[in-house]
Formats: sequence, C-alpha cells, structure tokens
Amino acid sequence: MLVDLQQAFELVFLDPMIWLIVIGSAFYGVFLGAMPGLTATMGVALFVPITFWMEPIPALAAIVTMVACAIFAGDIPTTLMRVPGTPASAAYADDAYALARRGESDRALGHSLWFSVCGGVLGAIILMLMGSQLAKLASWFSVAEYFWLYVLGLSCAVVVGKEGVIRSAFGLCVGILFANIGLSAVHGQARFTFGHPELFQGINFIPAMIGLFGLSEVLRGAMQPGDACDDQSGAAGDGRLLGGALMTMKNRLPAWLRSSGIGSLIGVLPGAGADMAAWVCVAVSKRFSRNPEGYGKGSINGIADACAGNSSSLAGAWVPALVFGIPGDSVTAIVIGVLYMKDLKPGPEIFEQQGSTVYSIYLIFLLANFILLPVGWLAIRLGRQVLRVPRAVLLPIVAVFCIVGSFAVNGSRFDIGLMMFFGVVGLVCERVRVSIGALVLGLILGGPLEERFVQTVTGSQGSLLGFVDRPASFLLAIACGVIWCRMVYVATRQKSIG
Repeated sequence: MLVDLQQAFELVFLDPMIWLIVIGSAFYGVFLGAMPGLTATMGVALFVPITFWMEPIPALAAIVTMVACAIFAGDIPTTLMRVPGTPASAAYADDAYALARRGESDRALGHSLWFSVCGGVLGAIILMLMGSQLAKLASWFSVAEYFWLYVLGLSCAVVVGKEGVIRSAFGLCVGILFANIGLSAVHGQARFTFGHPELFQGINFIPAMIGLFGLSEVLRGAMQPGDACDDQSGAAGDGRLLGGALMTMKNRLPAWLRSSGIGSLIGVLPGAGADMAAWVCVAVSKRFSRNPEGYGKGSINGIADACAGNSSSLAGAWVPALVFGIPGDSVTAIVIGVLYMKDLKPGPEIFEQQGSTVYSIYLIFLLANFILLPVGWLAIRLGRQVLRVPRAVLLPIVAVFCIVGSFAVNGSRFDIGLMMFFGVVGLVCERVRVSIGALVLGLILGGPLEERFVQTVTGSQGSLLGFVDRPASFLLAIACGVIWCRMVYVATRQKSIG
C-alpha cells in the first residue's frame, strides 16, 4: 500500500501537466454545474473523445475534477435563481434560495463551497483507507436491499419536506406517478404516453426539474412583481465569504463527520449517487437538529450537511466501478468505458496490479477539491452579480436559461414544452403547499424502485418474504418501518393540531 501510495503521489503531485489539466477541468466543471441543463454526466460524455489522445492518469484527473467542481457549482444557480444546476442541489434548493431572498446568498454559497470541499476531501481519505473493505459492503446487496434503499431515500424526502408529512407524501406519490410514464424497464410496454413517441423513454428529469424549480419561480415572480426578493442589499456581505462556514464547522464538527461518512457509504452502493446522499444527509440533519422546523426555510445546517454528504459520495462511487466493474453512478458508467479503452480492466485484481492508479484517483480527488476552493470562490464572486440585476430584467433571463437548459439535454423542442408543463405544475404545488422536492425525488427514483420491486418478487417466485429473507434487507426494512411509523405519528399530530 505504501509503495503504491508513494508512486501515486509522484504521478499526481509532481507532474505539472496534471496540475494544468486539473485547473482547466475545474473551470470547465464549474461552468457545467452553473449552467442549468448542462450536467456533469453530459460534460464527461463530451470529453470522452479527447481521452483517446491522453494517458490514463491525466484522463481520469480531468473527469474527477470536472465532476467534483460541477457538483458544487450547481449550488450557484440554485441559490441565486432557484434553478438547480445539478440534481443533487434539489435537496436543499428551498433553503439556499430562502437565504438569498433574505440577502444572505454569500453565506449560503460560502457554506456550500467550504463543506463541499471538506466533504470531498474527507470522502477521498475514507475511501483511500477503506476502499477495498467498503467494496465488500456493496457485494452484500441484492435487488431486495436496493429496493429498501430506494424506499429509504424516498422516505427521507417526506421527512425533510417543509410542507409537512401529508403534503410531502402526496408530492412523492405524484412524482412516482410521473415516473411510470414511458416504457417499463421490466415489462417492456409503453404507459401513459398519449401517442407521443418522445415519452417512450419516460420523462427526462432535467427539464422537469428546471420547470419545477426555475420556471415556476419566474411565473410566481411575474404574478407578484413587488415580491420581497428584490431586496438583495445584504448579498455582498462583509467580504468574509468563508468565515461563517468555518465557524459553523467548528461548532458542528460531529455533524460534518457524520454527513461525510454517510455520503461515503451511500456512494459505495451502485446506483445511489450524490442525489440520494444529499437527501439522506438532509433528513438525518433534520432528525438531530434542535430547530427542525427551520429546514426548507433557510437552514444553513441543512445546506452544510447535504453538501458534505453529496461531495463525499463522489469518491465512493468509484469503488464498485473499480472493484466489480459496476457503475456507482452515471459518470462512473462512462469511466468504466474509459478504463477498458486504456487497457485497465476493472475487477478485484486492480488493487493489486494497478494499485498506484487506484490511489492516484483518490489523490486526484484531494487535488481537485483543493483547486475547487479558489475557483469556487471566484465563481461565487462573479455569480452573485446576478443579484444586482433588476427583477424585471432578471426574470426573462432566468426564463431563457430554463429554455436553453431544457433544449440542451436532447436538442428537443418537446423537452421545452415538458419544462413549461412542469413549470405550471411547480406553481400549483407552491400554491397548495405540496413538496416539490419530494416530487422530484419520486420522479428520479420511481423507475428504479419499480424495477427492483418486480425483480425481487420474480426472484422469490411471488413470495413477499423475498424482501426480508436476508439480514441486510431485514435491517433496512426495519429502518424504513421505523421512519414510516414516525411519519404516521407526526401526520396524526399535524392533523389533530390543524
């Protein structure tokens, strides 16, 4: 291990070309994350042809850096315009935008930057020390465990919903209903397409998310031109962008360690990714908070814990990709192709035969997060100038970003119409106080949830015991049951008080 680590250190930190690639990729990643519709996955896919002419370590360095930076940069439009730059940002969009409306955008983005960097660094260290051991955890999971994992993630969306358990659960059900549109992954039959071939592949969640969070805000602002969010006088702050974040971290060190650890564990599980890590960390943060009613209304602790969790999960997603050849998320699915292209076959033997390459990846995560600190600080300084734009000018600009971001995904005008439809849905949900965040998570995880459910039932020959016949699935089922019982109790109290 020490020999491989020393070789990796020389490959990463003593090569000027690696530094240049990491810095360039950091700016590219920030651009990807800050532009709604341009996801990290899309950026990596566009970058793959360039890797043909690159050595393995520089190619992987570019991919790692652009993803790490894009995850943070998604918080910039989330905070300033309520348009999530990445799906992971949706978990704390309400908190970040609420702070910006109160003139505290610097505080929100400063916490996002600092806890993203610290979470990413700790996640890389955890995976560097325990990567091969944590990989064994992923090997214990069958489809039943993944079913309960998705149920747990969906339950967290209900727990953290600021609208209350009942309205959050309703939003979740609506999201799952939308997720059933298109060809079923397990039945191969189109559902609810209404004759539109564009819906055969289901609803693309990027235009839907842009409409729910972005266009709905434009519509609401157009209907209420005198809204209080014109007052952004405090956005510039006192110049101490990271001072408050450092104080928060000092006061909540156990919470940061908890969120980063949860993110690393979730990242190891194939298919979970940063999105679920953010939701779970917000739910856990709210559960242990002394002020849970503040979540969704401008909670800085929720932002800090979610950013630490989703950034720490990024390194973990590489473990199943390297050890089993199973992608941990959409980015590592592309990475597996790059590894094969470079004659690096994923598998358990990669830690023995290519140990220096594996440790180089984790060291690159450290370097990428260190570079993110100054690059992210510059992006915040430039991005907050948006708040100086008059509202009458800003709203049309946001609308243009929504249209361009939706069209950029597939180059389809149908996606623009889809975004507009969900913009109206988002506006209605705000008026009747239905959780938009829960709706988005239901839309994203509804398809995988159905697929795992059918696979588990089929594998157990129709017996429901297949969901709890293994120790891991049984424990996850118990955890979900405890959460549901608590949600029923809270919902009953809310109804009796109301």
